[in-house]
Amino acid sequence: GVLADLRLPIEADANLEIITRQSDEALDVLRHDCAHVLAEAAKELWPAIQVTIGPSIEDGFFYDFSKEEPFTPDDLEKLEKRMSEIVARDEAIERQVWDRQQAIDYFKSIGEHYKAEIIEDLPADEPISVYQQGEFIDLCRGPHLASTAQLGDAFKLMKVAGAYWRGDSRNEMLQRIYGTCWRNKKELKAYLHRLEEAEKRDHRRLGKEMDLFHFQEEAAGMPFWHPKGWNLYRTLERYMQGRLDDGGYKEVKTPQLVDRTLWEKSGHWEKFREHMYTTESEERIFALKPMNCPGHVQIYRQRLKSYRDLPLRLAEFGSCHRYEPSGALHGLMRVRAFTQDDAHIFCTEDQITSESQIFCDLLLSIYKDLGFEEVHVKFADRPEVRAGEDAVWDQAEDALMTALKATGLSFTMNPGEGAFYGPKLEFVLRDAIGREWQCGTLQVDFVLPERLDASYVGEDNARHRPVMLHRAILGSFERFIGVLIEHYAGRLPLWLSPVQIVIATITNEADAYAESVAAAMRAAGLRVEMDLRNEKIGYKVREHSLAKVPVIAAIGAREAEEGSLALRRLGDKGQEDVALADAIASLSKEGSLPGSGPGS
Repeated sequence: GVLADLRLPIEADANLEIITRQSDEALDVLRHDCAHVLAEAAKELWPAIQVTIGPSIEDGFFYDFSKEEPFTPDDLEKLEKRMSEIVARDEAIERQVWDRQQAIDYFKSIGEHYKAEIIEDLPADEPISVYQQGEFIDLCRGPHLASTAQLGDAFKLMKVAGAYWRGDSRNEMLQRIYGTCWRNKKELKAYLHRLEEAEKRDHRRLGKEMDLFHFQEEAAGMPFWHPKGWNLYRTLERYMQGRLDDGGYKEVKTPQLVDRTLWEKSGHWEKFREHMYTTESEERIFALKPMNCPGHVQIYRQRLKSYRDLPLRLAEFGSCHRYEPSGALHGLMRVRAFTQDDAHIFCTEDQITSESQIFCDLLLSIYKDLGFEEVHVKFADRPEVRAGEDAVWDQAEDALMTALKATGLSFTMNPGEGAFYGPKLEFVLRDAIGREWQCGTLQVDFVLPERLDASYVGEDNARHRPVMLHRAILGSFERFIGVLIEHYAGRLPLWLSPVQIVIATITNEADAYAESVAAAMRAAGLRVEMDLRNEKIGYKVREHSLAKVPVIAAIGAREAEEGSLALRRLGDKGQEDVALADAIASLSKEGSLPGSGPGS
C-alpha cells in the first residue's frame, strides 16, 4: 500500500524539494518514476529493446520504445506484472552527474543510440544527469523518489500507439506505451471510472446514434451536418443571437477569402501563416480567414468614429479555417472548419474595465443557461512570439488585470499563453464528469488598432487609437456542441434538442389524431416528428430513446377518444397521461429558448 502522507526526501535527489504525496508536484514525480519503472521492466523482458524518452503527462505518462516486434495486449499485462515486481524490490533511485563523453560512450556501448543522440544535442554547459535503479540507468533531469517502493501500486498501462522519433515524420516510427499513475488506488479507480463515463459520452458515437453529423476523408476535419444536427446548431445560434442583441451587439459578416496583404498588415501572415489555407488567382495570393478580427477593423474604419460612438460592439458568427495536422483532428473537438462566436469591442482605455465586467456577466449567464455552473478563469500573459513593444504589453496586461480584479472573479495565472497581439482571460468550464474545457476568451489588444490604422476623434477633437477587446463565449459552435453532447450524455435540455417530441402511435386508428396533435404542437413552436409505423410501441420507444429524444407521446385509441397524450420522458420507466392543451402549454414553455416566450 501507499502511505497517506509520504514525504519525498531531499537527500534522495538534489533537485527534489520536500513535498507531500498529496501535492500536484508529487503526482508529477510519481508519474515520472512510473515511466522509468516501465522502461526498466521493458529492458528486463526484452533486453534488445531501445528506450528513448518517457515524460509525465496530464493524467499519466508515456515511454517511447524502439522494438522490432509490435507490443501486444499480453505484453502490456507482462509489463504491468514486472513493474509491480520492481516496486516490490524497493530499489534505491540514485542521481549521478556524468562526464558528457562518458555518458555518450556508455549509452552507445549498451546499444542505446537514441539516448546517445539526445546527449550529443544537449547544450555544452548542461550537466549530464542520470538516474540508476537496480541495474537500470536512464538519462534524466529528474527529480525522482528515493526508491521504487515509494511508487506504490496505483498505476495501469493503457494503450500502445505509434510515435515518430522526436515528433518528426521523417524519422523512425517508435512504439509508445501510455500509462496512468495516481497517488492511491482510490484515485486510480476514480480516473478509470471517468474514462468509462467519457467513452459512454463520446460525442462521435452519440452524434451517430442521434443522427447529428458525420466526417469523411474527402473533407477531413470538416463536419457534414445532418438535418437534426443542423437544427441543434441553429437553435444554439438563435439563442446566442438573442443574447447578443440584448447585450447591444451589432451583427456583421465579413469575407472568408482575403488578400494576403491584409494578413501581412495585421501580423497574422508572420505569426499564423502555417495554419492558414491559401489559394492563388490573377497573380494574387488569398487566404481563408483563420479569424475575424482584421475584417472587423475594416468595418470599423469605414466611417470616422467619435468617442460618442464608443463602445462599439461588432459580433460575427464567422466561418473560419485553420490547418490542423490530421493526427490532431478529433470529431467536433478539433476541426479545420469552424464557426467562431466572435465579437470585437472597440472602446477607449477608460472603458476597458466596465466593458470587461459587462462581458463577464454575459458569459457567466450564458454558461448557466447552457448547464455549466463551474467556471474557472485563467490570466494568460505575453507569449514568446508576439507583436508590439514591451511597453505596450505592460499597458495591456495592467489594463486587463485591473479589469479582472474589478469583476471579483477568482483566477489563476497561465504564463506565456496570451495571443500574439495581447493578453487574455481564458474561461474554463467543468462538465458533468469533472473534465475541464477552455471555451470563452477575452483579450485586450493595443496592437491591431495601430497596425490597421483604426482611430476615433476624442473630446479634444484629436485622433486617438481605440482599444480592441477580442471576445468569444462558445469559442466555436462545433467544439461547444461537442462539449454539450458529452456534458449531457446526449440528453440535451428540451429547448436545445433537435427533435423535442416524437408522437408514436400504438394503433393505426390513431393516425388522424396524431396528425392533428403534431400540427397543434408545431403551431406552438415545438419541434415534432411522427412515428406512424406498424411497429409495437415498445420497439418505437426503445429506438427513439437511443436517439435521445427527450419526450415520446404515445397515442392509441383511448388517447384519441379522450383528447390526451401518454407522455414518457427520456430515462423514465413510467408515463403520464396529460390533456393535449396542458401538454402543449407546458412543453412549449419548457422548449422555448431561455429568456424568451413560447414558440421562439
